[in-house]
Amino acid sequence: QLVESGGGLVQPGGSLRLSCAASGRTFSSSAMAWFRQAPGKLREFVATINWSGSNAYYANSVKGRFTISRDNAKNTVYLQMNSLKPEDTAVYYCAAGQYTFNRGGYDYWGQGTQVTVSS
Repeated sequence: QLVESGGGLVQPGGSLRLSCAASGRTFSSSAMAWFRQAPGKLREFVATINWSGSNAYYANSVKGRFTISRDNAKNTVYLQMNSLKPEDTAVYYCAAGQYTFNRGGYDYWGQGTQVTVSS
């Protein structure tokens, strides 16, 4: 089970840190990723990190603003989001699976956490 937290309302230019805690099994050998889905849009890739944390890949829309990291000892993955924009507003989902930007590569999903960027 994956459980996201840390979402909320933030002003443009602000920051948020999302967390995704795994329970019931360990995901230390899996890649972890964040996806997001805005109202009326398809779920899109945000960032992924490999099992060891040594490699990460980002969507162009968030590169330089978002940072994905993980702590395998805590079975937790994070998404630090800086310089937030209104277009970052979406439900953010955590996922576990293969190291890919393809949604189909992930077998486990969280329930999502809402991020709203608005003044």
